[in-house]
Amino acid sequence: MEIWNNPSCSKCAAARTALDEAGVGYALRPYLDRPPSAAELAEVLRRLDARPWDVCRTQEPAAVALGMADWPRDEAAEPRWIEAMVAAPELIQRPLLLLDDGSALVGRTAGALAEALRRTAATPGTGAQPGLVTPGSAVTPGSAATLPGAATPGSAATLPGGVTPGSAATPGSAATPGSGAEPGPGAIAPADPPHLVG
Repeated sequence: MEIWNNPSCSKCAAARTALDEAGVGYALRPYLDRPPSAAELAEVLRRLDARPWDVCRTQEPAAVALGMADWPRDEAAEPRWIEAMVAAPELIQRPLLLLDDGSALVGRTAGALAEALRRTAATPGTGAQPGLVTPGSAVTPGSAATLPGAATPGSAATLPGGVTPGSAATPGSAATPGSGAEPGPGAIAPADPPHLVG
């Protein structure tokens, strides 16, 4: 699991505490210091099954200055929203939990955190080795480890099965339960909607 984390955010702290108490390993993405690319944010939105305005903090000063509360909310406007959020990453809602099953959640409520733990327990390979984020990379729960091999802005990381983030992959084309491959962070796999909990 990867958490897009703001260290000064109380909701991020609550998410880390819940995962620590459950013994779930995770990697922290300091998204304010290492903002996502437009392609990365679009991929996270796909995993959330959300539109940009669903996870945009429109009351932040940067959003108010841009008048984002009044921006159109249709498909044609999505690139404009994404570019604004990439340029000012504080506009991205937090914490974002990128689960190993290929789904994602906004972890701001107890219900969302419980759902994240349920999905983590149901993902093959994640329950047997708590704290193991990627092969050969044991991460202590609560540590500020950054996910090895995590996509960075402008990188062309390839997911299991040869899928590139942002490509038109068919659900199930990456690692699926029983295939012998473990979904890695960002793996594209079918997930049960809804993805925005709480």
